[in-house]
Amino acid sequence: MILEVAQLAVRPGLEADFEEAFAEARTVIARSPGFVSLELQRSVEHTSRYLLLVRWERLEDHTTGFRQGPLYPRWQALLHHFYDPFPSVEHYRAVP
Repeated sequence: MILEVAQLAVRPGLEADFEEAFAEARTVIARSPGFVSLELQRSVEHTSRYLLLVRWERLEDHTTGFRQGPLYPRWQALLHHFYDPFPSVEHYRAVP
């Protein structure tokens, strides 16, 4: 199992619009092969910051299957215009 972690900096004042768009984006990514689960957290101290946690079966399910697949353009259209700066993404694997 792979955990994708992204810190999202949403343009101030657009948080409600982002959350509304994310509700649809959630259904888009959930249809991607290898998707396991998704969690979106909003910062208490910095309300324009979010933490996105997505679990994938394999790294390639995210990097190739989703990002290079047919669902990604819709995800991108729904969310990417909210970010400043664009988020960095890292992948993690549980330590036994």
